[in-house]
Amino acid sequence: MTISVHHKNDSIKGTLQVPGDKSMSHRAVIFGSLAEGETQIENFLLGKDCLRTIEAFRKMGVKIEQHGESVTIQGRGVSGLQEPTEPLFFGNSGTTARLLLGVLSGLPYHFVLTGDDSLSNRPMDRVSVPLRQMGSTIDGRDTGRFLPMSIRGGVLQPIEYKLPVNSAQVKSAILLAGLLTEGTTTVVEPVATRDHTERMIGAFGGTITKNGVNVSIEGPQALKGAAVKVPGDISSAAFFIVAATLVEQSELVIENVGLNETRTGIIDLLKQMGANIHMDVTHYVGDEPVGTVSVKASKLTATTVEGAMIPRLVDEIPLIALAATQAEGKTVIKDAEELRVKETDRVRAIKQVLDVLGATVTEREDGLEIEGGTALQGGTVSSFGDHRIGMMAVIASFLSSEKIEIQNPDCIDISYPTFFEDVKKVIS
Repeated sequence: MTISVHHKNDSIKGTLQVPGDKSMSHRAVIFGSLAEGETQIENFLLGKDCLRTIEAFRKMGVKIEQHGESVTIQGRGVSGLQEPTEPLFFGNSGTTARLLLGVLSGLPYHFVLTGDDSLSNRPMDRVSVPLRQMGSTIDGRDTGRFLPMSIRGGVLQPIEYKLPVNSAQVKSAILLAGLLTEGTTTVVEPVATRDHTERMIGAFGGTITKNGVNVSIEGPQALKGAAVKVPGDISSAAFFIVAATLVEQSELVIENVGLNETRTGIIDLLKQMGANIHMDVTHYVGDEPVGTVSVKASKLTATTVEGAMIPRLVDEIPLIALAATQAEGKTVIKDAEELRVKETDRVRAIKQVLDVLGATVTEREDGLEIEGGTALQGGTVSSFGDHRIGMMAVIASFLSSEKIEIQNPDCIDISYPTFFEDVKKVIS
């Protein structure tokens, strides 16, 4: 499937609300399924990845009803989970796979985990290594590095584990295993990563403590069902924030979006580059700050993106690279090796897409260098089966002189099934 897009003469204007946060939707289903009693989730993201998490817990005997963006979970506690009679298929969802590896390791059952071709080539050893240290029996392709995998869960031992990579998924997997383990499990983070797991557990009656770079959980803990309202996803909002920044005469307001400081690196970076963006926290949902982002078209200057900033905007680097093509000067993105093991090798995918569109991009082992001041052209590009690459190409069509043909755009449904509808809402 291929679509053709071209918005060169359109500006971005109006008010928009983006769908629910992907990370929080996953975690709300996980905690609700582990809890006792009813959990109500509002503004749940209907993306394919989050639906995989629902499907997995249904196969473990959890009653989950879904009516649009409202999800009701009848939790029976950890002891109410059942051994599935068939493999758990996670599609393209790395979050489902890695977080559930932590949960399943603490259950006294056998599990077989599978995924699509893309997920089957994403490394799982970053999770399986610490879980094996806790006592889980995990095996899989290439000595447990890749799906398909099997897990024989059971009684675990607490550990203190220093993350070798900056990954909220790995941190959360270990903490979820620790939730089911007698004693104190501690994760040491070199750099702070998104902390939705730590913030959300309190809504379900659980506790996690943070002391400097150490995040600890005392287990086992019994959770209680809760009401969760998921704010809009800042990573989805970022596509429109960047578009409104780059496209002349644009002025956009995005409402009810999550503004967790571990996720707002894209806003901080764009402001550093000269963007006219205002962020206002209007209220809290649980421990999560929620508010409004206002954007006006701006001229940008190049910058260097590195170090502790990377985990706060790792999902937005395709957009940063696109913005860099329009900035004055050369932008350097480094310390972003994690991009190599996303839905695709995003470093290479970004370069290949922007090359087709006439940009000057140099690939680094840990990132990219992008020359600014580029007049983009049209062309045929691949999404590489990666939702964020596909959406980046759509935003590029607001800047390109000719239409852009995007191959395999259906992957956008993974995180933003209403993306094209929302584009139509804000074009002027």
